[in-house]
Amino acid sequence: MSLLSDVERTRLEDLRALSRCNPFTPARVEAERRVLGPAFVAEAPVWTPDLADPDNPRAAPERANVARLRGLAAEMVEALRARLSAGQRATAVERGLYAELVQYHLFSTFESQLLDHVLTTGGEGPAGPVECWPAFLAEHTRLALGAPDLPEAPALFALAYQLRRAFHAIFRHLHGISAPAAALRADVWTSVFTHDLARHARALTERLADVPTLVTGPTGTGKELVARAIALSAHLPFDPRTRRFAAAPEALFTPVALAALAPGVVESELFGHARGAFTGAVAARAGYLEPCLPQGTVFLDEIGELDAAVQVKLLRVLESRVFQRIGETRPRRFLGRVVCATHRDLAAEVTAGRFRADLYYRLCADRVRTPTLAERFAADDRELPLLCAVLARRVVGPDEAPALAEQVVAALRRHPGPSHPWPGNIRELTQAVRSVLLRGEYRPDLGAPDASGPVGSAASLAADLQRGALDAETLLDRYCALVYAATGSYVETAARLGLDRRTVKARVGRGSA
Repeated sequence: MSLLSDVERTRLEDLRALSRCNPFTPARVEAERRVLGPAFVAEAPVWTPDLADPDNPRAAPERANVARLRGLAAEMVEALRARLSAGQRATAVERGLYAELVQYHLFSTFESQLLDHVLTTGGEGPAGPVECWPAFLAEHTRLALGAPDLPEAPALFALAYQLRRAFHAIFRHLHGISAPAAALRADVWTSVFTHDLARHARALTERLADVPTLVTGPTGTGKELVARAIALSAHLPFDPRTRRFAAAPEALFTPVALAALAPGVVESELFGHARGAFTGAVAARAGYLEPCLPQGTVFLDEIGELDAAVQVKLLRVLESRVFQRIGETRPRRFLGRVVCATHRDLAAEVTAGRFRADLYYRLCADRVRTPTLAERFAADDRELPLLCAVLARRVVGPDEAPALAEQVVAALRRHPGPSHPWPGNIRELTQAVRSVLLRGEYRPDLGAPDASGPVGSAASLAADLQRGALDAETLLDRYCALVYAATGSYVETAARLGLDRRTVKARVGRGSA
């Protein structure tokens, strides 16, 4: 007699597909529908945050389908365990389906307690012991009968913790209710677990550090938030003797703003230096790469700003995992992951000879693009209220935030209005919230060209061009000033015009005079 009926087999196969789904895609909701059948409750097509309190991971009630799935899994686990305990035989396929059911049951049963550990483990010190480990181990032991392929309890516990931590890091740090925001969360989940979660669990938990991620998108779209979510979602081994994970999540993220460093010190900041390696090196110093944990991530913001010599050294680190401090010959190993970000078109930079092709090809296997604020607002009218609620909580705290958010939304819909392009993206919206808090309105200087403006306006520049009133140097100065007015960034202006940012800064000064 078979362990599973045809109906049970189909349901377990569907549950297995659900457990392997990217939770931020519509495929997850469709998988819930297949497993639950008539018990499925129609909800949002993708996971979306609570509009009233998007920063609070426990604010929104649990999704009805998640609770139903937990109950169904527990019921099926008990039924199949009873059959196996009574001596009923199972085929290899049936044992595999039972093992995956046990994993899903363990994950869903201990999900809330693992979230408690995520929320109480802060800072960069050692993570405390996990309170729910003994109960997890007992349940794993009780259900392991008949599941020879079930992973060992510590490995399964570490995977459960990673899944819960990744969902929290992605869902609660990458805000937004629009389709572009949901797609961004799905892309980040794929960067962490790949498109095949089962393969990740079998073979990749210790190997993905070899695959860097390149995050692209305009300035102010949240590229560092993406990098942070990836870093905080890294797999952490679990030690059952101490009941501790290998590190606290916050210790896993090391951000480096390359554009903020003087060109002459970038190499030293990344790789470190020996004492006496150059004038001013009065003591040996470790760079950003050296103290990075094996599970950690170094985030290199504005990778397109690296000069050619440092690009070569970074490529060597990515290829061989070895580097030297400046002034030393001793090799040192880097075991962490690298996430890079840029607003530049690196492929175009390669064509122009400003970025090494070999480094570009080493970086581009995994790419995540952050959408612009204008894209997100155009896709969903609810995006503005949600983001204003998030930002208002950060500016004035939770008590005053609802009133301020409502005021900000009303003010922004009056002026600058729905046609505003939001060139500064999230960074600009943050300042808009502060402006409404202080002055009751937001009047941006950047965005749509002002035909009435004097020297710095697009209309004025066009008029002078038609009259032939500009020499080449003045034209470039004025154009640099105009692009800078639209971007608010010397780095982005330099990227758009193909100039060095220091040259841009000088020309903007002259062109704005």
